[in-house]
Amino acid sequence: MSELRYTKDHEYIRIEGAEAVVGISEHAQQQLGDVVFAEAPAIGKILKAGDPAAVVESVKAASDVFAPASGEVIAVNSEVEATPGIINEDALGRGWLYRIKLSDAGEVAKLMDEAAYADYLKTLD
Repeated sequence: MSELRYTKDHEYIRIEGAEAVVGISEHAQQQLGDVVFAEAPAIGKILKAGDPAAVVESVKAASDVFAPASGEVIAVNSEVEATPGIINEDALGRGWLYRIKLSDAGEVAKLMDEAAYADYLKTLD
């Protein structure tokens, strides 16, 4: 079963065994507006939790996407790089940015689950 976790910077990570899918949350894509550019990290890149990993640009702003957990990039979503608007259409599904092989699954436990993230969003103005 896959499990979604979130960061305070609005990245999500969906655990799928020893691997995970990373992207930006529904809230983040709404705040950005129309996404016009997305750049994922290179396959093979080693990321530490909190490292800048990808870039998403909209008509409003450019935003770094930080790694929610440490690991090695094993796949990137070339569909999103070619058609960035997919992030607006389906941020938590087809709009994922990259997949990592987790190096420390324990890091994910420190992130917010869906209920905690929903509560966190209520604190933002």
